[in-house]
Amino acid sequence: MKGGGSKVVVEPHRHEGVFIAKGKEDALCTKNMVPGESVYNEKRVSVQNEDGTKVEYRVWNPFRSKLAAAVLGGVDDIWIKPGARVLYLGAASGTTVSHVSDLDGPTGVVYAVEFSHRSGRDLVNMAKKRTNVIPIVEDARHPAKYRMLVGLILALNASYFLKAGGHFVISIKANCIDSTVPAEVVFAQEVKKLQSEQFKPMEQVTLEPFERDHACVVGAYRVAKKQKTAA
Repeated sequence: MKGGGSKVVVEPHRHEGVFIAKGKEDALCTKNMVPGESVYNEKRVSVQNEDGTKVEYRVWNPFRSKLAAAVLGGVDDIWIKPGARVLYLGAASGTTVSHVSDLDGPTGVVYAVEFSHRSGRDLVNMAKKRTNVIPIVEDARHPAKYRMLVGLILALNASYFLKAGGHFVISIKANCIDSTVPAEVVFAQEVKKLQSEQFKPMEQVTLEPFERDHACVVGAYRVAKKQKTAA
């Protein structure tokens, strides 16, 4: 690890493109698309191969990235791997997007949409060095009015951009939607809304202990119904 003298071993995680750096403490990481560069002051791990070449990994902090929290929470599949085409809604300054960029690799692409111009500046600067990130800074003037409609935003974008049988990953923050009922009730209501928009949620994990009252829902879109065979 940069700044540390201890020997670090990096092993593949079961999710393709994700790795675990095993040292004094195990850490999730992704292979750095831009060696030598950190995006948000994250630690970097350099490993020398037997042939003398070096590979650099970036530590993926689950307290800074809900997708990393979902991976550590045991989500079965994030559907993001080398060569994937990803539309990332709510990219902010690009912390998680940069790791999705690492996962996608040079043959993939991430369309990263952010509504805030302040965050968008950081996103654009990050994308200058990452050829597979296309930043889209689109101004929606009143984000407070639609933050509880993230499910609706997902549905709208999916109807335009997501092919039948494509996959989605959504992070749901319960108290943004309704702080008067338990988080589990909110999650169940949001899953029902997703189902009404032709999404098929396949799994749900809570993001404890990294985020309170958050859940990550993963599933497929407009899945063809299986024909029932006659008995």
